Amino acid sequence: GSSSLKYQVIDVDSDESLLSGTIERVESHEEAFSQMLEKLRESEISPVALAHRVVHGGDKFAEPVVITAEVEKTIEDLIPLAPLHNPGNLAGIKAGERAFPDLRQVAVFDTAFHQSMPESSYRYAIDLELAKRLGVRKYGFHGSSHSFVSRKAAEFLGIDLANFNAVVLHLGNGASVCAVKNGKSFDTSMGLTPLAGLVMGSRSGDIDPAVIFYLIREGKLSVEQVDELLNKKSGLLGLSGVSDFRDLDAKANSGDKSAQLAIDVFVERARQYLGGYIARVGKVDAVIFTGGIGENNSGVRARICAGLDAMGISLATSTNQEQSKQIRKISDGKVAVLVVPTNEELEIATQAAKLI
Repeated sequence: GSSSLKYQVIDVDSDESLLSGTIERVESHEEAFSQMLEKLRESEISPVALAHRVVHGGDKFAEPVVITAEVEKTIEDLIPLAPLHNPGNLAGIKAGERAFPDLRQVAVFDTAFHQSMPESSYRYAIDLELAKRLGVRKYGFHGSSHSFVSRKAAEFLGIDLANFNAVVLHLGNGASVCAVKNGKSFDTSMGLTPLAGLVMGSRSGDIDPAVIFYLIREGKLSVEQVDELLNKKSGLLGLSGVSDFRDLDAKANSGDKSAQLAIDVFVERARQYLGGYIARVGKVDAVIFTGGIGENNSGVRARICAGLDAMGISLATSTNQEQSKQIRKISDGKVAVLVVPTNEELEIATQAAKLI
């Protein structure tokens, strides 16, 4: 993460997690890495490879790659597109090289799954020459999650992935929607950066771009202040004062109007993308909910799917309200609505294992 280290040791033969943890509130990624190494030594597990989730691969990487000096240089060159994350990813890679000089390291890119998008999905309607020169286009994120849950959903429904169409809603503190056509990403809600699309914990999601000029001109905000406002002080936090959906639900249930408004705006934006992506894909086999909110908040799922019977989407109330850590179907309409717990670490390990 931008200020944390999440790790797991995975046996890819059994999909079993042997060791996991999150290290936060440390001075640097190097310090976090050394704390992880200590846990690894205590466990007496010997890894055969290190796999890194790298947030931004631009249009340079459509697949995981074995890390070389050239790959590191490219990740560094992409820092302007992910200033909060790519520096930390690089720090983790460097620390890995020092700790395990003989181990192969693999980079798995959050953007890679979306490299299958057609140009009509990823191209912004701005000056084409300028856009190409600066790499300004939609890249999309949460690729490991969207890839993992769409594959698991296709298996669950007994549909060949190459023929599988779905809309995936990854709803968490960061949130994005992905239109999956024939098993591949066809469109997604995040853009050049993870700021676009859905309303998130502290990110605004889609707004009129002219709001930025207005804030600079009339609000006398600097570019840096607008950047911080839209990334760290907007979204659910900006509307209600809280960014965690559990706190938001509690506030709304006690009659707090700003909390209720935040939930309403969040739900309506998700519905807008769901309907739009069904139109883009055509006939869908499934609507998939994943991520912390998507997996655990039955009320949000019910509201997003409400009144969509004409699209073949109808939730089974009792099944939707059940709490479970398993993949499950929660609908009784033509389109399967599924809750699929995501496992980005397992997806990263599985992808990396193919290269080792």
